[in-house]
Amino acid sequence: MRNAVVTPEGDQIRWVELPGQEPSRVYVHGLGATSPAYFAEVAAHPLLAGRRSLLIDLLGHGLSDRPTDFDYTLEAHADALAKALTAAGVCGAELIAHSMGGSVAIVLAARHPRLVSRLVLVDANLDPLPRQPGSGGSSGIAVYSEQEFLAGGWEEVRDRVGAHWWSTMRLAGREALHRSAVHLVRGTVPTMRELLLDLDIPRAYLFPEADGPLPGADALAEAGVAVVRIPDCGHNIMLDNPGAFAVATATALADRGQE
Repeated sequence: MRNAVVTPEGDQIRWVELPGQEPSRVYVHGLGATSPAYFAEVAAHPLLAGRRSLLIDLLGHGLSDRPTDFDYTLEAHADALAKALTAAGVCGAELIAHSMGGSVAIVLAARHPRLVSRLVLVDANLDPLPRQPGSGGSSGIAVYSEQEFLAGGWEEVRDRVGAHWWSTMRLAGREALHRSAVHLVRGTVPTMRELLLDLDIPRAYLFPEADGPLPGADALAEAGVAVVRIPDCGHNIMLDNPGAFAVATATALADRGQE
């Protein structure tokens, strides 16, 4: 395990690092998750192994510190991640990022372009979302005020998300979880989708085939984003179908399209 200080108060981001060749690969988890749990199997897959790989936890999540005075916007997450990667000597990394982590990765690539050479987005959030009472994810968490969430709303979310997601969600700071969800549904200006369309690096977007057509897929493809359907999976593609995920990710990383 490695660590880096990313705030003036001394808060640390931590990651599990697998040794290998450069350029580095950086795996970034989604809301209420942790990268070692979600990405260890695929990072060690024969099609993806052999690179220096950082299975990194965003501030407020997993192995990383959980400051209560951090605002947890997507921009703040991206800037803190940039400090950790810089401290780790990472430059021109290949980012493989799931869900909210994909949103953070897009913002990172836009704000700190020297750190990112490629993006593989895994069912990432590209647009603002409506708040939905009763939902277990960001849309449901963001319904609560922070005071309501801390006072007991988190228990309702725990009961809705189920044991699998809660096993990692419970590691997140409650302020971190709520603020991250609020800012994820709010999105960025320009939106994450608009930022993604403007990036001048190889990009791929993986999504579950069962979800049907991806909204805005034609515009993504026209901008050079490889849009890839993955069979036999839900939102957690790397866990549900690790073999297909590894094939699609390795293909995307080998594509020399925009280089």
